[in-house]
Formats: sequence, C-alpha cells, structure tokens
Amino acid sequence: MGKSKTNKFRRPQFNAEGLSVTAVKEMEQDHGEFFDGVDSPTGELLEKLQSPSADVREFACASISRVVQQSQTIPGFLQRDAVRRLGPLMLDRSLAVRETATGALRNLSACGGHEVCDDMVKQDVMTPLTALLRECCAGFETNAALSLKGHKNTVEDVANEAVNLLWNLCESSSQALSVFNKAGILDVILQCLSRHTHNIKLALSAAHCLHTVTEDNAELLCSMSNAVLGTLESVLLSSQADMAHTLLRTLAAGSVWNLKSSLPTARQAQTLNALMATLSQCLELDAGTLIPQLRQAEVARSATASEAGNVDDHQAAVGNMAVEEMDDDEEEGVGLRRNGKATKMDKDFSDLLPRGKEELREATALLTAQQTSLEIIVNMCCSDDPSDDEWEEASSSDESEMCPGGLSEGNTSLLSPLCLSAEVHGALINHNIPEKVLKKTQFPSSEAMDVCRHNPTWKILMKKMHRVQYRALTCLHNMLSTMDAESLGGAAALQAVAQHLSTLVFSPPEIPKEEEFLEAVTSAIRSLLQIIAYMKIPQCMTPQQMMSLSEAATRCDVVSVRVNALAILGITGSTLAKEKGTAETLRMIGNALLQVATKDANLVVCGEALDALFDVFADGDEAERAAENINLLSALKALQPIFKAKIRKEGKGKYSPEQLCVVDNVKVNLRRFIGYLETVVKK
Repeated sequence: MGKSKTNKFRRPQFNAEGLSVTAVKEMEQDHGEFFDGVDSPTGELLEKLQSPSADVREFACASISRVVQQSQTIPGFLQRDAVRRLGPLMLDRSLAVRETATGALRNLSACGGHEVCDDMVKQDVMTPLTALLRECCAGFETNAALSLKGHKNTVEDVANEAVNLLWNLCESSSQALSVFNKAGILDVILQCLSRHTHNIKLALSAAHCLHTVTEDNAELLCSMSNAVLGTLESVLLSSQADMAHTLLRTLAAGSVWNLKSSLPTARQAQTLNALMATLSQCLELDAGTLIPQLRQAEVARSATASEAGNVDDHQAAVGNMAVEEMDDDEEEGVGLRRNGKATKMDKDFSDLLPRGKEELREATALLTAQQTSLEIIVNMCCSDDPSDDEWEEASSSDESEMCPGGLSEGNTSLLSPLCLSAEVHGALINHNIPEKVLKKTQFPSSEAMDVCRHNPTWKILMKKMHRVQYRALTCLHNMLSTMDAESLGGAAALQAVAQHLSTLVFSPPEIPKEEEFLEAVTSAIRSLLQIIAYMKIPQCMTPQQMMSLSEAATRCDVVSVRVNALAILGITGSTLAKEKGTAETLRMIGNALLQVATKDANLVVCGEALDALFDVFADGDEAERAAENINLLSALKALQPIFKAKIRKEGKGKYSPEQLCVVDNVKVNLRRFIGYLETVVKK
C-alpha cells in the first residue's frame, strides 16, 4: 500500500569508455598509487584535472571514473568539489577528455544514487551537460567523416556518455527532470535517436533516456510536437531484425505509450496498432532457442579469429574479467510497483560490454527488450488511480467508516473493477498478447541456463532470464485484474492458467524462495483465485497446496508477499466454507491466520490476516464448527485490545494515510465480527 520511490539500480564496476580497459590497466601499473581504493589521493587526482596536458587530464578523469565505483570514496570527491571541477571538462578542447570527464560524472551519478544526483544538479552539472549535448549534435556530420578515418574518440562517443549521464540524472532527480523540461533538451535526444541507422549504441542510450523522461511528465507533454511522434513512429516502423533494433523499437513503444494523451485522435488507432505489433513481435522471440544459437555463433567467430591470429589473449582475458565483475556487482532488488505499474529496477549496461562481445550484446538486448515489453503491458493493465495494493486492501473490507483518505461507507469507487479502454483491450487480444505473456511465465529454458552457467561472460544473463519470467507473472496478475474472463479464454482457459501456476509453484522439490518470484506468483494466484471464486469454477490447487504456499510466503520478508499469501488463504477458506465436510481444513486455515494476526510485526499484514478471518468464518455450518474448534471468539477478544494499542503506538509516522485507513477499517470490522460471533454462540 502507498507509493514508494524506486531504488536506483547501481551501475556495475566498469571504467568509463574514454579509455579502454587495457589502457587503464597499463596506467595502473605506471601510477599504482592512484588505485588504492578508499585511500586514493583524491586531492591529487582533482589537481591533475587542471593540468595543461590533455593526456594527464584524460588520465585523471579515467582514474576518478574508476575510483568512484567504490561508493565509499564518493563523499571525499564531493567534499572536494569534484562536480564543479569535472563539469567544465565536458567542454574541454580534447574529445578524449570530454568523453572521460563525462564518463566520470556518469559513474558518479550511477554509483551515488538519488542524493548524489540531486547534489550534482544543485552544483549546476546540467548547464555544461546541456551545452555539450548541443555541441555534439551540431558536430554529428563532421563526426561521421572522422569515424571513417578511424579516429579513436568521436563526437558520437562523447554524446553517448552525455546521454547516459542525462538519463541517470533524470531518473534519479526531479530537479534534473525539471531542467530537462525547461532547457528544451528533448530535440537533442531526438537527434540522437534518429541516428539509429548509423549508430545503434547512441540511439539506444537516447531511447532509454526518452523512455524515462516521458513517464508521468505532464510538463513535457505540453511541448509535444508532430516531430516527436514522427521520430518515434519511424523507429517503430524500422525493419532491422537484430536484437539491438528490437530493443530500440520496444523502448520507442514505451515512450509512445507514455505520450498517449498527446496523440492526435486521427492517428491513435494506427499508432496503437504499431505499438502492439512491436510488443507482440518482441515477445514472440524465443530466448531459450536464440541464446544457445548466439553463444554458438560467438564460439565459431572466436575460433575463426583465433585461426587468423586476430585475438589478443590479454584483451580477451581482461574483457572476460570485466563481464564477470558486472555479474558480481549487480545490485538487484525486488521489483517495486507504483500505482500497479512496473518500475525500472535494472539499467541496460550493454554499451559497457567489452568490444568483441557482439553476440552477448545481442542476447542482453533481447532479454532487456522482452522485460521492457512486459513492463509496458503491466502499465497498460493498471489503474492510474490509487495503487493496486491500496485498491485491493480497501476493497477487501466491506464495511468502512469515514477515513483520512476520504473513503466512506457510501463510496464505492475503489470497489469497481479496474478496466481497460476498449481500444487497448481489443489490441491486446488481436495481437495474442495474453497467450504470449503466459508463455513467458514459464521457467527459463534449461538449455539456455546451462549455456550461461558454464560460461563466465554469459552468466550475467541468468538473472535477466528469471527477471523476464517475474515480469510476465506480474503482467499476468494485472491482466487477470483488468480483463474479463471471456477475453482470457473463459472457464477452461482459467483452469489451464491455474494448472500452469500450480506447476510453477509445486513442481520443484520445494517452493522457490526467491522473493521477487514469490511476489509475482502470489499476486497472479491471488487475482486468479478471485476470478475463479466469483465464477464458481472448480480449481486444481488443493487446500493443502495453498497452505504450504502460504506457509512459505508468510516467512518472506517482503510485506506484499505475506499479504498475498493471507488473501489466498482467505479466498480459499471462504470458498470451502460453502462446501460440506470442510470443517477440519477451515480449522487449519483459521489457526494459520490467527498465528499471523497475533505475531506478525507489520500492522498491514495483521490487518490482512484479520480480514481473511472475517471472510472465511463469515457464514455457514462448517465455518461455525471450525470457529468453535479453534476458540475463535475468545482468541479475537484477546487480540482486540492488543491490535488497538498497536495502531495507537505504531500507526502515525510508520504507515501511510491510506494504510492507516485500511487498518482502521479492520479495527471497526473486528469489533463488529466479534459481535457477530457472540450471536452465533448464543444460538
């Protein structure tokens, strides 16, 4: 319940692209004193930024870029005004210095997180960055000639670092986003994006940045023009079949969705169809087949190059080590959601992969594109009103009094089913999106996982393959919440989905403990059970399986997983209460719910456990027998004052107004439910 700011996914420990890995290694040998981690002479490095020698300035920038990847060194650099010293070097007369200085600031923004990004904006990093981006775009044509002549540092390389820095800042700092809106940088990003036929690396960075700055940005919507939409549509209609362009089209589709309110009415249907076709084509690709093929292609190319004597063994070893570092240093968190929307936890680091890793770059682009496609569909199938969690929690209490959030007994707006527009709903069905999403909820291909597991440089893809599955499960959850049963295939199809989810959870030797998987799969099962119960469809999961799933989930540290588990027990129990001979199973469910309501430290979880108890024991002979067997009335009477005291003691400050509203509803309903049980006992 409530909204939370997304955690910044920190970049892996790569040096900036201004110097190659080999060059930095050579510099370490010559200047080892600069790479002593926490004890690095920060002051000396910053002094070297003022050197009259471009080589020294470049070296200092590259060194800072590497050192700041150890986050504990960042405060020392900030205290010595590193941002103000590096900023002017983004406009240095040397392209190599521009690139490494921008790369150092890029790493600083990525490894420092939200507070550091805000601090960088306060120190006016956006002014030289904006000027640099404009100069880069003005020099693109000259740059093309330099590239043909084999120049090492080109304007487009500098632009790529600059766009990535801008992306980091705008994703982490609302101040940076405000500057972006006011400074008119959108046209610069579009210029970078439009170069996708010449420089896909730069275009991808621009597409990522655009996808970020267009999300929930009402101020930017006012400046939308036909040129913006025209550029995005030209990308959507591009035909290159490589995975980098697949990712590019997917990101463009995400930006178009973010800008949907700006689409001219006459073009909406055509643009929506192009958007859905892009997502559909992306999800149709089988990563389980393509990843082994790409790995085989890499092996064949390496063998050919080795025979021709074109492989630098030292460079290959350094490159492999760098990719292993990227795998080891990834900080991946549970996928948080805002308003039921998927939020970006991962950054695309494919531009930081060593040269000569084209197949790995393609595989990375494929998985990033599929994850992004699923996140876009998640956002299509959600409400822009209160978050899914708030909606679900508020709707679970059928009686409520006036609360701080304005909910009252007569207010049923939150109880209405979430719904899609007819156009989006139709487009999803026409492009077979539900079927393709369901396929992606399967565990990753064992062959693809084995290929990655046995090759150090490809191991980074294992987590990405799992992440695609998690996003697909979240997508399934949102579709189940927003689409009617017939659109999803009717009763038979829903039973098949239930069987599939049952297989995911119960076919492994034990229930998977991965938190992100549990959050996604319990959300999907919860939504499915609500539909099945409403339609009175027999379901394949046994009460014993539900108990084991809930037992595993209630031990999870993630609150939403515990809430889902309790809701699943509540739905299962309320269905069983209408059947004969279920008193013993209801007794087990009741004891499990009471245990959580009594012992869980989180008020929201306690409230959900009580809510589930109300649902399970609301009516029926079997429920009455089970309630008597577990002494439910006396247990709830003993719990009531404890729950009230907990609300008074912990409520304010620790929980959002919406959460407190729900908990207050539960408190009221607890009093009423105790009264109901007392009348049952007197019969």
